[in-house]
Amino acid sequence: MSEQRAGERTEKATPKRKRDAREKGQVFKSVEVISAFSLLVIFGVFRIFGKGIAGNTQSMMRSFFSGNVPEVVNGAAAAEALTTAVQYFLMITAPILIAALLCGVVFNVVQVGFNFTTKAIEPKLSKISMAGGFKRIFSQRTLIDLLKSMIKIVLLVWVAYSEYRKRMGTFPSLMGEDLAYAIPTAMDILLSVAFKLGIAFAIFAPFDYMYQRWRYNKDLMMTKEEVREEYKLTEGNPQTKSRISQKQRQMSRMRMIQAVKDADVVITNPTHYAVALAYDDGKHEAPVVVAKGKDYLAQRIKEEAREQHVEIVENRQVARSLYFFCEVGDEVPEDLYKAVAEILAYVYRLKQKMRR
Repeated sequence: MSEQRAGERTEKATPKRKRDAREKGQVFKSVEVISAFSLLVIFGVFRIFGKGIAGNTQSMMRSFFSGNVPEVVNGAAAAEALTTAVQYFLMITAPILIAALLCGVVFNVVQVGFNFTTKAIEPKLSKISMAGGFKRIFSQRTLIDLLKSMIKIVLLVWVAYSEYRKRMGTFPSLMGEDLAYAIPTAMDILLSVAFKLGIAFAIFAPFDYMYQRWRYNKDLMMTKEEVREEYKLTEGNPQTKSRISQKQRQMSRMRMIQAVKDADVVITNPTHYAVALAYDDGKHEAPVVVAKGKDYLAQRIKEEAREQHVEIVENRQVARSLYFFCEVGDEVPEDLYKAVAEILAYVYRLKQKMRR
């Protein structure tokens, strides 16, 4: 039971897991959002450029069905006819094709961002596996997609039928009208209905977007073991990091112990704290802390000071103040100038006496 729980995906995907999935082309996006808003834009293009499209279509029909057939049908005449046909085709379809292309690019970039990768189209044997195919067909995702499609169809049919009932009396009246009036009117009605269908589609799209986002995050969820393994790969093994930190602390302490030989005085608590000070009036404006320690490290600093013949002075208040308010390499604070100066003066007098 514990092994089953350990294998459950209960943890949210880490940033590294999401980056790896993105590099593989696994991103969440809603096709419904792209389709719905692309339809709205394309219908808008129809509304704006509809007259121009209709005019180009009429010109093409006149050109090809006017009866002006060349006397000699050869390669040059066929090429000219083909060129004319292509030109008319581009003039008629260019606004729609450009709008569809821009919509596809823009709405993909808005959802996914710029993410160019070829890993998503690499051939994989698992994609042609029969067992995997049956598993995908009868999966929970397939059932949810089927339910979404049914809801979408019901919604669109309801909107289309509602508009049909409102306008069902308009079409018979157009049968007695002139074509110059009947065709544009019918196109306006059809575009109006199509635009409302697009709006209904767009209302459904945000729900699909939220579902796709939820599904994407659920698919990327990780087990606790996977999180621990990823942490070891990215941050390093905690035990190894602990040993490295311990080694670094040991090296830092060794450097501090070695710096005691350059100190002028070691001020102690006398038991718990020890701070070594060095002063060079050519380099520093005030004495500098070259080493400090507590308990065991304080005893090591004092032992090194005795071996290097560095004077040890006991002053509880100054030692504690220097230990808590100064780091190694810091100069003595101004409020301790007087106390430290008196200690250094005492040490210098003692050294002069010893020399004499």
